Amino acid sequence: MNAISYPGLRYVVTALALAAAGSAADTPGRPNIIFLLADDLGRAEIGAYGQKQIRTPNLDRLAREGMRLTQHYSGHNVCAPSRCVLMSGLHPGHAYIRENRGGVGQPGSGAEGQEPVPAGTLQLPLLLKQLGYTNGGFGKWGLGAVGGTGEPNAQGFDRFFGYNDQAVAHNHYPTYLWNNRERVPLANREFRAHQKLPDSADPRDPASYAQFSGNEYAPDVINEEARRFLRANKDRPFFLYYPTTVPHLALQVPADSLAEYQDAFPEEPYLGGKGYLPHRTPRAAYAAMITRLDREIGRLLALVDGFGLRDSTIVVFTSDNGPVGDRYGGTDSGFFNSAGGLRGHKGDYYEAGFHAPCLVRWPGRIAPGATCDRVTGFEDWLPTLLELIGAQDATPAGLDGISFAPTLLGRPQAPRPFLYRESPGNDGQQSVRVGDWKALRTNLNPRPAVKNKTPGAIELYNLKNDPAESRNVAAEHPEIVAQLAAIQQAQHVPSKLWPIRALDGEVPNTPAKKK
Repeated sequence: MNAISYPGLRYVVTALALAAAGSAADTPGRPNIIFLLADDLGRAEIGAYGQKQIRTPNLDRLAREGMRLTQHYSGHNVCAPSRCVLMSGLHPGHAYIRENRGGVGQPGSGAEGQEPVPAGTLQLPLLLKQLGYTNGGFGKWGLGAVGGTGEPNAQGFDRFFGYNDQAVAHNHYPTYLWNNRERVPLANREFRAHQKLPDSADPRDPASYAQFSGNEYAPDVINEEARRFLRANKDRPFFLYYPTTVPHLALQVPADSLAEYQDAFPEEPYLGGKGYLPHRTPRAAYAAMITRLDREIGRLLALVDGFGLRDSTIVVFTSDNGPVGDRYGGTDSGFFNSAGGLRGHKGDYYEAGFHAPCLVRWPGRIAPGATCDRVTGFEDWLPTLLELIGAQDATPAGLDGISFAPTLLGRPQAPRPFLYRESPGNDGQQSVRVGDWKALRTNLNPRPAVKNKTPGAIELYNLKNDPAESRNVAAEHPEIVAQLAAIQQAQHVPSKLWPIRALDGEVPNTPAKKK
């Protein structure tokens, strides 16, 4: 069955299972869920995964109090499709959104908003709402414009506050944010998030960069609303989804946080030549953004403790994809060892592009200081969370996700059979991991300027022996290549919205992609 046709059908079918699973009111004591999603955070950019130069005390404490996953993968290698995988339980070969596409706002919303998911697509919030949870989303959406089928309020969220559009989120000092369907103005003047430092400005003078900041830092405003939601719903089961915009570019952070890293690193001003906004001390700014995010997460979790909800709240922290590398916006992933020695960056299916940090805490149920090396992915969270809250009977049929609740709770569990990823973007890619073996194909969807580029042969890596993917061993293991190629072929379902030419052939009348 074509993947783009059945999300709504699954939603109808699962309604039958919900009656058997019961509601939160029928099942006293169901835990709260807080899902913290960083934006473009590398797996080694927090202390719990080896970071030495950026301070993340609250996340490091979360790791000590819970479980650290070492083989966890985001849903995709870029923003919107990764979120779709997370909330639909389908991998990118079946999910509705398979790449970023902006500027497709529906009537009444102007050009704002990404490609909208159809009604019934995002099963995670929809099912939790049916089960009696109050759902709040705070941060970046990216799955459909306000007023359309993909807006948060149409996909199971009782409250959403933040950015609807990913491109607007490139500026951490925007002129407005969305409170459900209402635009809320902020006390910031309007300026573009992609511009260079003027030639006439002195790159060493802090005053030259004042034009790229404002009065209200959106991540702080969003966190304040998340805390307000938590206070209002502390006496009932809640799902708090927190897809922050940090540390996604542009490099912007309030002065008090920047001061924490003053003179901490050797610096050269970034003048804006690689996109996004310039910054006088780009390394300090990047580190400060992550430390400030850590501070805001600490404030949120302190409320959980203050209300006595620690033992009744599942907390998950992860990232939507890997770091951008050194290609854009003045970031310096090499300096910070952001990928922890893995190959690639955001947009790749080499490991650094989607191998994500992941921490899970549930006191009394998940052992503190534990480590998990099971291969897991974003599609697994939907069935896992439903099982953890005692509603596994509500899990929809046909998901790609596999619950790893037994692993989190310290029980034995068979390894994941495979983990599949694909993308029509970045010239088209396919990846599958089985055990320690990983197969990767590239150049499956080359840009028009290089459309005659030959699709890449399958590359094969043994991630146990070669986690940095430095040695392609495909020629030495043709039988493994054949096995993994068969999985790749079986898991790809063509989509007219997201064609991959080497797999599907030319697909006519496909909308042009805008990033």
